[in-house]
Amino acid sequence: MASDDIDEVPIHGGMIRLGQLLKLANLAGNGTEAKELVENGLVQVNGEIETRRGRQLHEGDTVSVNRQTVRITR
Repeated sequence: MASDDIDEVPIHGGMIRLGQLLKLANLAGNGTEAKELVENGLVQVNGEIETRRGRQLHEGDTVSVNRQTVRITR
């Protein structure tokens, strides 16, 4: 997959927390890995580094880790 490809990740309901999305989208293998990615500044939400694992994400938000990007859909 090229770095500019964006996968869509559908969610149910209006929002999902960043740590949950990282696991759902297979950007992190488990909660510990998700926490480390966020704490080390390796996660971007809508193009900006995000350091809050509990950040609420909504439809249309994009999350990038290690040149992989996903967009939240419903």
